[in-house]
Amino acid sequence: MSATGGEPEATARLQKLFEGHRLTPTQRRIAHCLVRRAADAPFLSSVELAELAGVSQPSVTRFAVALGFDGYPALRRHLRDVVPAAEGPAEATVNEYQQAVHAEIDNLRHLASMLADPAPVEHAGRLLAASRPLPVLGLRAAAAQATGFAYFARKVHPDVRLLDEGGTLLEDRVDGAVRAGATALLCFALPRHPREVVEALRYARSAGLTVVTVADSTFAPVARHSDVLLPAAVGTGLAFDTACAPMLLGRVLLEAMCDALPDAQARLEEFDARAAARGLFAE
Repeated sequence: MSATGGEPEATARLQKLFEGHRLTPTQRRIAHCLVRRAADAPFLSSVELAELAGVSQPSVTRFAVALGFDGYPALRRHLRDVVPAAEGPAEATVNEYQQAVHAEIDNLRHLASMLADPAPVEHAGRLLAASRPLPVLGLRAAAAQATGFAYFARKVHPDVRLLDEGGTLLEDRVDGAVRAGATALLCFALPRHPREVVEALRYARSAGLTVVTVADSTFAPVARHSDVLLPAAVGTGLAFDTACAPMLLGRVLLEAMCDALPDAQARLEEFDARAAARGLFAE
């Protein structure tokens, strides 16, 4: 479904509805699904919502009760009152692989709407640019996002430390970064959220670091341990989640960090010159 003028407003109203409720991981998945499909949320049956979120129909009912409604029909009536009217959902005419791609396109549209206000990303970019060293955390599913960010960030930032392995040494590495002068930590957090990531962020903040987190939603369990949370939805239509929007948000955040580093362009030009001298790339 393409974005409409009322879609950002619908997303904001849904997020406000869910804020302040202690939701289980399954319920957060349902909330995330509704936010991602904000425009047609009022039209979804409990069966359709359960299928889209990858949960059981009773889970949808329990989700509605957790929000204070008698059941899902009462929640849907409420959604029709608070979410701006839009056309009903189009009939599905594509296969499951195409649906997964369309869902990711919707995620990117939501991200574009969020970036209409660039202030949060610009603020985060300044925090990361000022931290020397800059620890970048990402475990399990989020390790690839953290690795990609760290790879490019090292070309413009003088000291980037990738934290992509958990275990008992993780807090030691956070301590080491703090002793070396770090003031901020960047975390990529994706479902399913490892408990050790939540604990690591709690520890990082207790050690005095400002935590910037790229997460799949504002309902992620890492939210309460983040000073700046930048949401980017993941796709849930396939057996394993897809993370195009978090990856792109990471690159946007990298751009904001470059803008806050006065010598970033000089460092890039120096790298290009060295790469050419070494014949590093085939093209």
